[in-house]
Amino acid sequence: MRILLIGEYSNVHATLAKGLKELGHQVTVLSNGDFWKDYPRDIALDRIPTKWGGIKYLFRLLTILPKLRHYNVVQLINPMFLELKAKRILPVYKYLRRHNGKVFLGAYGMDYYWVNTCCENKPLRYSDFNIGDHLRTDEEALREKQDWIGTDKERLNKSIAKDCDGIVAGLYEYWVCYHPFYKEKTTYIPYPIVLPDIHKFPNNDKLKLFIGINRERNSYKGTDIMLAAAEDVQRDYPDKIEIIKAESVPFKEYQFLMDHCDVILDQLYSYTPAMNALLAMSKGIICIGGGEEESYDILGEKTLRPIINVEPSYESVYQELEQLVLHPERIQELKRQSIEYVKRHHDYLKVAQQYLDFYKKQTG
Repeated sequence: MRILLIGEYSNVHATLAKGLKELGHQVTVLSNGDFWKDYPRDIALDRIPTKWGGIKYLFRLLTILPKLRHYNVVQLINPMFLELKAKRILPVYKYLRRHNGKVFLGAYGMDYYWVNTCCENKPLRYSDFNIGDHLRTDEEALREKQDWIGTDKERLNKSIAKDCDGIVAGLYEYWVCYHPFYKEKTTYIPYPIVLPDIHKFPNNDKLKLFIGINRERNSYKGTDIMLAAAEDVQRDYPDKIEIIKAESVPFKEYQFLMDHCDVILDQLYSYTPAMNALLAMSKGIICIGGGEEESYDILGEKTLRPIINVEPSYESVYQELEQLVLHPERIQELKRQSIEYVKRHHDYLKVAQQYLDFYKKQTG
């Protein structure tokens, strides 16, 4: 098959493309590299945030569009799969729909169904938008609600979701938000990860904690709370813990900083480990973050429990981290389980085959 993947979140499409290519398919990735993260792509479509940059972006898009025809499958990373206003994206979607085979929508991150479901129906005990029945009021959560509810983005998302041939959710929580509306064409497929050939566990004198900090989403993702808890554990056990921070750095540098660590702190409000946590786990790095039972159930995982699950609070992060410091005998088994978990459920070739199976099922 000829497959076109448009857009990028945290290396999902670039990794999926690698798997699909190795299974014998012709794959093109078009993206902006997920901004400063600079993930690999076949066709770069980046926008400089100026008026002239916007004109150049639109001109380049128009020159590229004729090349985006005659694919068997087109997959979009998000309804906002281009750096354009929602009302300008819809004609591009219709063009892709008209000149290609089947079109699939990724439920991988921020969109109307994620925002509205978490704010209104609240099927999750906690999320980026709610803690129990209480809505979060931090600046970014409020901004996302304003952006996606009752706007052109909502209308675009609904139009694409209704019209497309299939919807792929990458996390349990995104599946929960789409499945009630589109049962027949929504599926959950785990994120793809390329596992290292060799695992060398570091022999650190101190427990090395890794935390990635996106300055623009620090409080929204709970990074501020996780970092505060880690710094307090470090203060209380100064001879046992070292903290490594990666602040809004490109992917290569992010990986370099992560590679010699023992633990990653990631996504306080998540039920499921996402790409960064899974990448770390594939290297034998223990994840402290989202590992709720629902995320194991949707995978059919009965035995492995490698993720140190935390509730969305400072106290929970501090307690779990302190327990790991006080019981280092747990570390090697959690590292082993982390690698096995990724190998069992997220190997990029297995995941690519699941995508192919879904594409074929939805194309009849």
